[in-house]
Amino acid sequence: MSDFDSRKPNREQPEDDDHDKGKHSDDVFSFFDALRRDVEDDDDFDDDDDALADDDEPDDSPFARTLISKSGDDSARRTVSTERALEILECGDVQTEYGILRWSSNYAFLVAVTHDDITMNAVYKPQRGERPLWDFPDGTLCYRELASFLTSHELGWQIVPPTVLREGPRGLGSVQMFIEHDPQVNFFSFNENPGVLLTQLHKIAVFDAVINNADRKGGHCLLDPDNHLWGIDHGITFHSAHKLRTVIWEFAGQPIPDALLDDLDRLCVVIENPASSYRQRLNNLLSAVEIKACQSRIRNLLKVKKFPLPGPGPNYPWPPV
Repeated sequence: MSDFDSRKPNREQPEDDDHDKGKHSDDVFSFFDALRRDVEDDDDFDDDDDALADDDEPDDSPFARTLISKSGDDSARRTVSTERALEILECGDVQTEYGILRWSSNYAFLVAVTHDDITMNAVYKPQRGERPLWDFPDGTLCYRELASFLTSHELGWQIVPPTVLREGPRGLGSVQMFIEHDPQVNFFSFNENPGVLLTQLHKIAVFDAVINNADRKGGHCLLDPDNHLWGIDHGITFHSAHKLRTVIWEFAGQPIPDALLDDLDRLCVVIENPASSYRQRLNNLLSAVEIKACQSRIRNLLKVKKFPLPGPGPNYPWPPV
């Protein structure tokens, strides 16, 4: 993967007293205004949801549902590995920008990425479209998106869709495989079929504790047509201070399954090994303080062996969906 160190902002977290909650840089607002004008003036942009629909019936595979193989006038779906999906996202050409995902807090675009004979729908979040936050350093949300994917991948839990950090039409940003899903289905409707999803929800609850997810809304849990549960929107994660805010508190205080503890133990080994590929990549995405705090959270989970309890302060994101 390309080295973006020279373009990174300061990753150190600001002190609360020094970081004005109402501060917004002029260049970010200028970018927002230009972005709105650009999209509104684009004749190719169709705000109708039907414009994003695909009439072809896909194969039964999470990856196949976002991949289209093109040969002449024919189209067909195919399944690829995570490594192949990452290659497409990293090396492919962003040929089509459908428009803004309007429910996103920051600027996010649905795009088509083509590499060789495969086109993949993806979500592109440009760094310049990140709204300033009082408690996270400016311009770091896309790095946290990638760090979250790397952690999910290292655990082997397949929670975060394949994600890369790369240059796009609007500059550096995260590019993540789009998950086909019913937007009317979210965490709060999962009670209709809890048995199928219980193990996957266990993983997401532990994962959010590891990455210190400050924004696990119900709508950030996507159920694909094969009943695989994905987690998205991990921009505000890995803070060194406790910020776990989630709608998934059903398991609080219960024992973490042994299989998940085994995976956590493996993660603890690699994150504490400075020579491991995972640790070296985290070093390029997070501050030393944030990595140390993550190590501490993993060790604590392994010691307590229970799902975390709600802590002081807000414990639920707002809005919850």
